[in-house]
Amino acid sequence: MKYDEKKFDNSVEEYKKILGNVKEKSFLIVFDIKNKKAFFSIAPLSRALHELNADVNVIGIDKKSEALEAIKEVWKSFKNKDEVLMDFINAIEKKSKEKFSDLFEKPDYILEANDTGFNGNFSLKYNDSWFKEHKSKELIETCKKIWGEVYELKDGEKVSIGFALIQKQEMLGHPLEDYLDSYAIIWGMKENCNGSVRMGSSTQRISMLDKSEKISELKATLLGCELSKEADEEIFIKYKKLSCLLNLKRLKPIDASFFISGKGYPGKHLFGEVIGYPSLNKKTRWQSPGQMIYQLDFFPQTALDDREPTARVGFTETLPIGIFIETCNIDWKAMRERNYKIKDIEDKCDIVKVSGEEINGVKTDLEIGLVKKDGGNRWVRTSDTDVREKINSEYLERTGIKAGTMANLPGGEAFVTPEYVKGTFVGDVVISIDQSYLLSEKNPLVIETYGDGYKVISGQKEIIEKFEEKKKDAWEMIMNMEKNKSAPKELIELKKANFNRVGEFAINTNPNAKLCNYLIVNEKIARMIHIALGSGFEPDRSTEYHTDIVINSPRQKLDIYGIDKEGNKLWIIKKGEFVV
Repeated sequence: MKYDEKKFDNSVEEYKKILGNVKEKSFLIVFDIKNKKAFFSIAPLSRALHELNADVNVIGIDKKSEALEAIKEVWKSFKNKDEVLMDFINAIEKKSKEKFSDLFEKPDYILEANDTGFNGNFSLKYNDSWFKEHKSKELIETCKKIWGEVYELKDGEKVSIGFALIQKQEMLGHPLEDYLDSYAIIWGMKENCNGSVRMGSSTQRISMLDKSEKISELKATLLGCELSKEADEEIFIKYKKLSCLLNLKRLKPIDASFFISGKGYPGKHLFGEVIGYPSLNKKTRWQSPGQMIYQLDFFPQTALDDREPTARVGFTETLPIGIFIETCNIDWKAMRERNYKIKDIEDKCDIVKVSGEEINGVKTDLEIGLVKKDGGNRWVRTSDTDVREKINSEYLERTGIKAGTMANLPGGEAFVTPEYVKGTFVGDVVISIDQSYLLSEKNPLVIETYGDGYKVISGQKEIIEKFEEKKKDAWEMIMNMEKNKSAPKELIELKKANFNRVGEFAINTNPNAKLCNYLIVNEKIARMIHIALGSGFEPDRSTEYHTDIVINSPRQKLDIYGIDKEGNKLWIIKKGEFVV
């Protein structure tokens, strides 16, 4: 390990000894984003708190935070049982039949970073000596390139940077060193950002149906209500009174966000699930404030809400720092040019054929339909790494709809939401469920597709079980929306109809990406392909999960070509190698 693991472990034990019995308690940790010692001490401190079975929410501020002050006002108001707040809470609970009041309670413990350590309910010195600089020059170069070429960030834009807390061992899923690398990456992104930065993180959950960490859930609920406070429904009318009383307009969306995700889920957003956030024109309903802020083009609600997106978003996983640098410090322009060549072929074709060699009795053999029922072509996208603008200009030109932008980092794929997929594919690299899991070449994941559905035929038992559990939770979320009428009926029916469909076919193009433990890298390895089950990237293909599976084209010696209206073959890959 490049970091001092012994010092890290000693720091964890030292914190645990001081903290004692804090099981099921909630912690808020506040630090100034310029305080490097505080930031790197959060890694062992969050590990200690999670091993003690506490919940953690971390907020990084630049000297002060209007949003944090607004949240403190809400806690104070709840403690005093102020009439306007209680009226709002009662209206929620009356409609939802769920207990919301717990969200508004002040956390059990608050720690604020100062010159020497974290102080408040406990006094904890900083323990950042585990950290050692590594590839600093290359990291700075990479971070500057991302902010410049991927985001094209403007001076003073409000930027949110999210990071992964260190969970207990069974909730890490990947090596501790990768998580510690993510702290170096986050600090590099923060230091080289020319925007107005705020930082944050919170405890993740095992299931998407688990109750969320309550501070993050309160912030999300209040922001969502703030964005919807002009709606003429009882709950939002009462919220508007609360907003005026406590000056909650201090809760504002950002302009751009970047985050690193670890294993697990944020948990369910209860207000969105049982009530939802109405568009002001009454044409649709959102399930989270994030959806409203980003308004991505594949959200069905985006076409119906006449408000514009206010932010763009990019994200990665807890990658090793070397892989992050190698795959993100690239010639973005050259990579995008290959994406355009693939798009040009697929745009001319009605179908794409994918066929490989038989290995251990199974082979990939697929037909991917690209023409919609109305005769128009499915949209082949050439970039998953362009958030230089809040409004997707290509989508605006295609549809007249103002939608937002999203980036995977690293990037590198030409991808499409297929009209249909028929045949069999063999997943032999990696799958993403609640984290990335490596797939076995000897016992790969074999999926049969039937045009408008699919079936898992064989694979590793534990992988199939985790995937089925994710699908079960996703279906329950749809059923809860239907029961609570928190989403329009037509949206719920759409999510049901797409639940067992293939949502994405992609050809990977990143020249520097190499095999590793992370799907977000492997799904970009040039010449390989990936296919996603569940939700697609067009609004008519929305559902509640999206599970990517990577296929090793060179190993399976895949032939990939399109067939145009005249029956001509237009080649993309032959025997696993690019011909474009």
